Amino acid sequence: MARVAIVTGGTRGIGEAISLALKAQGVTVAANYAGNDERARAFTDRTGIKAYKWDVSDYDACVAGVAQVEAELGPVDIVVNNAGITRDGTMKRMDRKAWDEVIDTNLGGCYNMAKAVWDGMNQRKYGRIVNIGSINGQAGQYGQVNYAAAKSGIHGFTKALAQEGARAGITVNAIAPGYIDTDMVAAVPADVLEKIVAKIPVGRLGRAEEIARGVTFLCDENGGFITGSTLSINGGQHMY
Repeated sequence: MARVAIVTGGTRGIGEAISLALKAQGVTVAANYAGNDERARAFTDRTGIKAYKWDVSDYDACVAGVAQVEAELGPVDIVVNNAGITRDGTMKRMDRKAWDEVIDTNLGGCYNMAKAVWDGMNQRKYGRIVNIGSINGQAGQYGQVNYAAAKSGIHGFTKALAQEGARAGITVNAIAPGYIDTDMVAAVPADVLEKIVAKIPVGRLGRAEEIARGVTFLCDENGGFITGSTLSINGGQHMY
């Protein structure tokens, strides 16, 4: 029987690439999304992967979403916590709402989803959790104290939860992407993007498929001895 995976933020960008890569490995994928119904329908029509709508910052919604996926597809053995938002601004300009929204979605979403599947994974003595961090959670970034704090928190969350799950056959790892050619990065002004690329030793932006390849590696059935690790995929921009 195929493993079942939930990929949060799984219908676009890096999340879409992860959903497709896991499907190609024979995994039954449920792609979570938060708001764009039209884009989610187009994703399902294009890929054959069913999309499920809930807000990962809402704990009760995560519990209900996982229950729906399990009722329709089977027990969830893989969770990829990819959903994330930005509300950039310097500390001078950042209000508490911008802080809370990013922390609650990017970091709180990891807790909510892990909590929702944790008992089942422990009972079955198997699980794969991959949390998508960021180079900016490792190195920091001007104007992103909320985002950098959330992503840095993901790396600590990963190391701590890995210790709790290890004896139960549950691995918990993270990936820290660098600058990837997605809609979010495409929104960066051209002159700023040029300066970013100039700092990447390989001389280009990463591709979403390169992050997805890392996820499938960490989710592999034979990956049980890799846990508590952060895999940096950033073109050599930050060696951590």
